[in-house]
Amino acid sequence: MKITELREMSTDELLAKRREFKEETVTHLRVQQQSGQLENSARIRFVRRSVARIETILSERRRQAAQQPAS
Repeated sequence: MKITELREMSTDELLAKRREFKEETVTHLRVQQQSGQLENSARIRFVRRSVARIETILSERRRQAAQQPAS
């Protein structure tokens, strides 16, 4: 996913997407890789980087929320 697409998502959508990607990595891709059934090994890299992008956006949002004074 592109960073612009991710920035347009709400925080709840980002959390759901992160959960989905992590589950895919752990349960499906890693098992397939170990058993030699993984057809597209670049998918692991894509998913890992997408999770990192989502984490970056979430931390930016948390930082912004902390810096804004409470009204």
